[in-house]
Amino acid sequence: MASQKTPKWWRVTQADWIHAARTSIAALISLVVARLFRLPEAYWAAITTIIVTQSTLGAALTVSKQRLAGTAIGAVLGALTATYVGSNAMAFAAGVFMCGLICSELRIEQAAYRYAGITLAIVMLAVRTEAPWIIAIHRFLEISIGIAVALILTALWPERKPASP
Repeated sequence: MASQKTPKWWRVTQADWIHAARTSIAALISLVVARLFRLPEAYWAAITTIIVTQSTLGAALTVSKQRLAGTAIGAVLGALTATYVGSNAMAFAAGVFMCGLICSELRIEQAAYRYAGITLAIVMLAVRTEAPWIIAIHRFLEISIGIAVALILTALWPERKPASP
């Protein structure tokens, strides 16, 4: 009986399988949790979890604080701008600009600014029937769930570095 060796063209390692399993399980859990809270766009929790789960716990904690801060800034500024100025293109551009200035003043990383801008865009530009504050709260909760699930799973199931040859 011939031995069953992995073909040379197959490059997927055991670590790759484990990483894919960790990420998909984390994304599923965050999606289910967000749906349990009946959040209208629960997929944002899963997307956030996929982003956060890609790193070690130490790195995930650091960047997660930035992402959470940026999401909060974008949600609040997006809701304020949409409510009191409107959701036109100039108000949107001014909001993105203000997110940059606020993040800079608070001395938080550019990752926070990216999340602030993304959240502001979703709150201001997505066509919905709810008030901007409701959209902002939903977005913040969905992102928070995604971050929390990713951090918990990363802590409970840390990614192992492959053994050195």
